[in-house]
Amino acid sequence: MANPGAALYHVAAMTASPLIELQNVAKTLGVNRVLDGVNLSIHRGEITAIIGKSGSGKSVLLKHIIGLLEPDEGSILFEGRSRSAMSPPEKKALRRRFSYVFQETALFDFLTVVENVALPLAERKGAAPEEIQRRVRDKLNQLDLHDVDHKYPSQLSGGMKKRVALARALVTEPDIVLFDEPTTGLDPIRKNAVHSMISDYQRRFGFTGVVVSHEIPDIFFIAQRVAMIDSGRIRFEGTPEDIQRAPDNEVRNFIEGLESPRDPMTGIASQAVGQQHLRREMGRLQRHQIPFSIVLMSMDHPEKVERIAGHMAIQALLKRFADHVIQNSYVTDMCFRYSINTIMVVLPETDETQGRSFCRKISRTLQQGDLFDARDHTRRIGYTLSAGVVQARPDSGLEQLIAAAESDQAVFYQSSP
Repeated sequence: MANPGAALYHVAAMTASPLIELQNVAKTLGVNRVLDGVNLSIHRGEITAIIGKSGSGKSVLLKHIIGLLEPDEGSILFEGRSRSAMSPPEKKALRRRFSYVFQETALFDFLTVVENVALPLAERKGAAPEEIQRRVRDKLNQLDLHDVDHKYPSQLSGGMKKRVALARALVTEPDIVLFDEPTTGLDPIRKNAVHSMISDYQRRFGFTGVVVSHEIPDIFFIAQRVAMIDSGRIRFEGTPEDIQRAPDNEVRNFIEGLESPRDPMTGIASQAVGQQHLRREMGRLQRHQIPFSIVLMSMDHPEKVERIAGHMAIQALLKRFADHVIQNSYVTDMCFRYSINTIMVVLPETDETQGRSFCRKISRTLQQGDLFDARDHTRRIGYTLSAGVVQARPDSGLEQLIAAAESDQAVFYQSSP
């Protein structure tokens, strides 16, 4: 008999043992059975996104992972060991491996940035005040917050508050960081800036991230795994690419219901719309031998710009770049957001030579006027743009086509610092 708590659609199970594993976890709150046999694996060093409808149990699931709630049934394993079998000191040591970034940042208005970030260390006791201050200063410097250390939360922008909340979460050097709806209430550019911040710092600090989110498809740009919870169970578990191809109608309807035909941040076509167009072009090529080429354009080393100018700067830069690409495209071309810092252009009835000519045109117009706005304080920061150009072949699949474009990428424009 099939396990009633198993994911209804599970793709590409990983061979490595999960860092965290939920087995048939159930929880009733009041008269509501919020979790109804959840099975989920979270792997070390990855970002796992938990998505689902409002009231589906996402935040309750997060609280079970960190230990704020205990399951009525089932087990939660850490590195193969059940939490329920641990002694109180072992559970306390496990909790210290976690940090939690709340939806509304939960900063204390009467404390400065330094004091807010120091709180988790002060609560643990045993650490000397000098050691706490050193660790706080180090983390603020690593997250480029040294200029606001004595300010109060009311003096900070929404995006800056998110960075301070993340600094507070990271100051204990946790193995696992949980994010509960981290972009709620933010506009598209700030949402992308927060996602970029999470992805950037996860790469730099190496923590395992779990993000509860309703931002679709934006969250797919930074997550390595996605789990969709529905009616208290995991209905889907797999990669972001897998979920967008899932045959389950409930999964598809949920994703498509939240997706917009336009990427909210850049204004160009969404990833889903672009991929549909790409499949249609491949069909035309295979049936009627109508050629096309693709150009995969990436902003290189955005982390450097982000660390110097802030995560908002790179998002504003990417938006202007998308506008620039559209202005230099024909009506029949398809330009869409392929990943967090990458744009794909599908050029119908063209070959590879014409695709490279398109890149040269972009480069020439950029030389006439760079992407940095004259009002920015970031004009002195250099960046590079790379492109991979490939002509589609009838005997090649889309995955091979995109892989070839990624391997072909080379710098076609470099700004002057």
